[in-house]
Amino acid sequence: MIRKHVPNFITSLNVLCGSMAVVLILNGALTTAVFLIMLAMVFDFLDGMSARVLKAYSPIGKELDSLADVISFGLAPGLLMFKMLEHALALNTSAPGFLSNSSWTDLLILGSAFLIPIFSALRLAKFNVDERQTSSFIGLPTPANALFISSLALIKVHGSLPILDNILLGTPVLLGITLLFSWLLVAEIPMFSLKFKNLTWQSNKIQYLFVTGTVILLAAFQLYGIATIIPLFIILSIVTNLVDEYKNGAASTK
Repeated sequence: MIRKHVPNFITSLNVLCGSMAVVLILNGALTTAVFLIMLAMVFDFLDGMSARVLKAYSPIGKELDSLADVISFGLAPGLLMFKMLEHALALNTSAPGFLSNSSWTDLLILGSAFLIPIFSALRLAKFNVDERQTSSFIGLPTPANALFISSLALIKVHGSLPILDNILLGTPVLLGITLLFSWLLVAEIPMFSLKFKNLTWQSNKIQYLFVTGTVILLAAFQLYGIATIIPLFIILSIVTNLVDEYKNGAASTK
């Protein structure tokens, strides 16, 4: 039946967007590349939804989804970070003699960008075999990581606050973000899912708080607000975990 192939077709569009984004990043078209990464996120959402609606689950679909995500949310954002670090270090990787004229320190910092696709692949492999992640996540989801890095690329191209931009896109901050977010991808930190169980406040408090906070941040800070969405997601997840642990600890002492 045709319908069983629909989710895989949509996932293939994710692969297409990610592959095109990689080419565009290598050619310096960062804004269009970010648009394609975000379009890949839409397809990543739609393939899962179509599989549920059409009841077209398959082992191949699950594996294909992870392979697509490695490209769109691992390799592509890794290359975005590579380009941002290249600019921050004032390097030109396409120049003749680039390797021989660059210090080992600069090469190591530049190469750190590839931790993003490496840890994204590890995170996706872990997700496929971890039965705890059916209704929530353990570690930062790869699309969330890709969105955060994409927001920095947009600031690089369209930022209008030079002092803040120079700090955000400076080598120390970019390197710190690369290391921290690579770790967050595989960290044993429970993070909530945006899937709504129903429309009640009691069952979806954290989701409503996140959506409300996102709208406020985007309205207040516009382009820069995009870069605050994922830190908000991480903070809310950690606070929720601490509250739950406190409640469970208090209940066990009664």
